[in-house]
Amino acid sequence: MKKMPLFSKSHKNPAEIVKVLKDNLAILEKQDKKTDKASEEVSKSLQAMKEILCGTNDKEPPTEAVAQLAQELYNSGLLVTLIADLQLIDFEGKKDVTQIFNNILRRQIGTRSPTVEYISAHPHILFMLLKGYEAPQIALRCGIMLRECIRHEPLAKIILFSNQFRDFFKYVELSTFDIASDAFATFKIFEDYEKLLQSENYVTKRQSIKLLGELILDRHNFAIMTKYISKPENLKLMMNLLRDKSPNIQFEAFHVFKVFVASPHKTQPIVEILLKNQPKLIEFLSSFQKERTDDEQFSDEKNYLIKQIRDLKKTTP
Repeated sequence: MKKMPLFSKSHKNPAEIVKVLKDNLAILEKQDKKTDKASEEVSKSLQAMKEILCGTNDKEPPTEAVAQLAQELYNSGLLVTLIADLQLIDFEGKKDVTQIFNNILRRQIGTRSPTVEYISAHPHILFMLLKGYEAPQIALRCGIMLRECIRHEPLAKIILFSNQFRDFFKYVELSTFDIASDAFATFKIFEDYEKLLQSENYVTKRQSIKLLGELILDRHNFAIMTKYISKPENLKLMMNLLRDKSPNIQFEAFHVFKVFVASPHKTQPIVEILLKNQPKLIEFLSSFQKERTDDEQFSDEKNYLIKQIRDLKKTTP
């Protein structure tokens, strides 16, 4: 029996693959009777694209074809279409789209990252991915692509300094636990941009810390809170933010800092940081925001934290 080639001739070069994929996605968008055939063509095209980008077991990706495919993806607007139509693509296809997107995003020419430049010029791609958290069938796939995007500072800045950043408030409180956790994992990457958080953008910085405080104080997020307060770098960040020039940011940071101190199950590195700074912290908290005389709860919490820090003792091994 004659073996059929995996792809028809029309799938040979990047330009043709992109055209076939685009045409068949357009058929899927119409949702008429021809969708089965179109769906199959979409799967084949994605597979062909993946082979160009990732190579096969015995072959490295061909540099020239990769460059041509990247250019075709930009010029045709297919990168946007793939995200817009993600819900119409089958399960394996969704995985392929994620792999293609992340692969092309990591591509560098010298020190340049062409896809980062492309997305910076088309920021709606980022907001489409963020909005993906509202669609359960694609939420986790969009999360994977969004995290890859915000590992690049220019793209992280676009979201961090946008009005849509506050949508994280909604997403981390979604009733579907795995989606809420995924949104939190994405949000956490923004903490790596400590300099940005400590930048002049007061609104964004305050928003970030407020969101963090609300998240870890919500009893539904116990697992997230436990993980967050176990890490010494998170405690150090909050201790720095307690000294921020803005009293409002100090106040938001206080509500996160108190969770580290009040926790009965502190990890050893957390205890060590608190002990190392014990006298300084007691002195600092004693005079911290004294002007809030009318806020009894704040005064009580502050006194409680001072007592907790004072009572800390080195554990004998």
